[in-house]
Amino acid sequence: MPTTATTGRPVAAPLRHQERRVLSAVGCGLRDDEIAAALAIPEDTVASDLAGILAKLGLRDRAAAIVHAFDSGLVVPGRGPRTEAGPPPWTTAGRTAGPKVRLSLLGPLTARQDGRPLDLGHPRRQAVLAALALAAGRTVTQRQLLDGVWGTDTPVANVVPVYVYRLRKTLRAADGADAVIERDPRGYRLDPGAVDVDVARLDELVAAVTAADRAGEPAEAVRLCAEALGLFRGEPLAGLPGPLAERERLRLTERRIALVQRKATRQLCLGRHAEATAELFALSGAHPLNEPVAAMLMRALYRGGRQADALDVYGRVRRRLAEDLGVPPSPMLRRTRRMILRGDEAGLALTAGTHTPSPLTP
Repeated sequence: MPTTATTGRPVAAPLRHQERRVLSAVGCGLRDDEIAAALAIPEDTVASDLAGILAKLGLRDRAAAIVHAFDSGLVVPGRGPRTEAGPPPWTTAGRTAGPKVRLSLLGPLTARQDGRPLDLGHPRRQAVLAALALAAGRTVTQRQLLDGVWGTDTPVANVVPVYVYRLRKTLRAADGADAVIERDPRGYRLDPGAVDVDVARLDELVAAVTAADRAGEPAEAVRLCAEALGLFRGEPLAGLPGPLAERERLRLTERRIALVQRKATRQLCLGRHAEATAELFALSGAHPLNEPVAAMLMRALYRGGRQADALDVYGRVRRRLAEDLGVPPSPMLRRTRRMILRGDEAGLALTAGTHTPSPLTP
């Protein structure tokens, strides 16, 4: 498949095989060090290849490369990189059909098989399973598991194989024939053919929201946003220890905030002001120091004929910023207040193209 730039301009030179592999890994969200480990190449080679990819494709940055990897089919939402042969390389051939294990990470970690809850053990063991689930079928080395789950508090004993053994027993397919956690020379991975992970479904829905936006279908975008938000059952990975869980909690929380903003923008375009305002009020209450959310709520209130309420929101946020952080409102929030006071209808309009600051790229 020829690789072309997302801008539609012809590419000066085709990507080399290794560059295509690097671009696929970038599209899956891997860091340079993870790509280097996965492809068995030096990390500086990864950086050099990525710079060459951006130059050849006329892309601005890594984020644009991720989008291009999806748009060009190198990466399938929720399934990882696509190889020349078609199916993902980690697909297990001949797996018998049976009830999948359903893992939910968008809240406290839970696992169900055929509707039956599974006992995953203590939080560290659960954190190991979460690390494998977040890798979306990619191999995770023992070193990566130690760094992600224990951080600098490295255990004295070699506990990772023990934890994996116990998780395998818990997650084994109903007929006992297949292990959900597979072992290869580099480490461990979950077999995507045996596991459904809600984070992977979230990725698919976010990609579908983008497609609906491109097709000019705001009502469908609202529906898909609502379905994606329904996957969240509280704080993602609640209670799990380790640096990886902490990073993913922040990342997934930001994705939820961005989804609410995206949904509200499309609701406002459809004239559904009350629905949008209610959701933004709830989001602002949960994140009272988030100024972009506050600004969007102010705009929505103003567009709904509630100028005084919009200014009240500004006052509350200004007080919280002063009391909690000792800082004044940002220029963006002050600018929103000025537009409301002037009645700047054009400046306060929320359209389908309104920017939301939190990333939604899978």
